[in-house]
Amino acid sequence: MKIPKRLAPLLEEGLIDEVIGQLMSGKEATVYVVRSGDSTRCAKVYKDAKQRSFRQAASYRDGRKVKNSRQARAMEKGTRYGRQMQEASWQNAEVDALFRLANAGVRVPQPYICTDGVLLMELVVDAMGDVAPRLNDVDLTEERALDLHALLLNQVVRMLCAGVIHGDLSEYNILLAADGPVIIDLPQAVDAAGNNEAAAMLKRDVENLAAYFGRFAPQLLSASYGAEIWTLFEAGRLHVDVELTGHIEADTRPVDLDGVLQEIEATRLEENERLRRQQELSPD
Repeated sequence: MKIPKRLAPLLEEGLIDEVIGQLMSGKEATVYVVRSGDSTRCAKVYKDAKQRSFRQAASYRDGRKVKNSRQARAMEKGTRYGRQMQEASWQNAEVDALFRLANAGVRVPQPYICTDGVLLMELVVDAMGDVAPRLNDVDLTEERALDLHALLLNQVVRMLCAGVIHGDLSEYNILLAADGPVIIDLPQAVDAAGNNEAAAMLKRDVENLAAYFGRFAPQLLSASYGAEIWTLFEAGRLHVDVELTGHIEADTRPVDLDGVLQEIEATRLEENERLRRQQELSPD
């Protein structure tokens, strides 16, 4: 086959020895099966921003750190350099998440290297050694659906304990490997502590799992695992071996209205003081 332009440097540098074929083409990247020595791996070639249908929504970028203030300003203004930095940040987010999650024991493809818009990582296979199917391509019994749902909830918990939320989790980015489900596609992964929409994203990921597995096990549709997981996380009681029930107790305590109003007033005064100091420091 014709060697993709982005993969040519990896061949020249000996990082891969052969491009076997294209595995899939998605909204943000094209994935190829490659050979590296005696190992068969996959190479994820990221598409340029203008070729992608997926938009880097501000909600996903919220809380991501950049190297310096110049890069941050350029990204905010949308300059050419800023767009390049956004692309690098988008790709690095997946690489960082994969290494972070793999080290935390989460079932994700093992990453090897990311260079010039290409991520080289483990090829996930099934029991026959073939490329593992996506979860949405597999028929399930009720029992199997319940087992897989429990396994994936544990993976979501492990991810959150490592400070990461997938942000786009569904049956389309979970592979069913020989030894269980593997979570893929993490460029939109967010920092649980730094993103203002982290709670909503976590709950949406969990609801997506319930909606899919609920086709085979309808009892999952009435559970509240997402809210339970986030409540435990906020309380500092979430751990990888936590036993989830799918239910949370409603908080029936009366609202401390005076306390809320005092907090709002304190925040207002703090903001006024910040603006005053900013005006004093600003040149005429």
